[in-house]
Amino acid sequence: MYRQGDVLIVPVAQTAAAPEADRLPRQPRDARGRLVLALGEVTGHAHAVVGPGTLFRAVGPFSAAYLHLPDGGRVVHEEHAAIPLPKGWYRVVRQREYAPGAVRVVAD
Repeated sequence: MYRQGDVLIVPVAQTAAAPEADRLPRQPRDARGRLVLALGEVTGHAHAVVGPGTLFRAVGPFSAAYLHLPDGGRVVHEEHAAIPLPKGWYRVVRQREYAPGAVRVVAD
């Protein structure tokens, strides 16, 4: 498992991830060519993957997300050290927090 700030990246077997990912839309890269896992609402900084790969994600803050890195990649962020990821499939999970009356994604 890998964690960078409020993003958890969990390795999963291709046999488990690929069928689920096929039902999700592919996310486009941002203007800088990165796959954005989470965009900071407060700072505008992003947890993003550089390198070849595909991000599959449904719409919504609690939605499922899968990352496929055929050659590996790096997770980067303006305020954290880069994390190298080996090639493979990953489930991407945003950290959640409880606020009275609601559960929400942690604001970065």
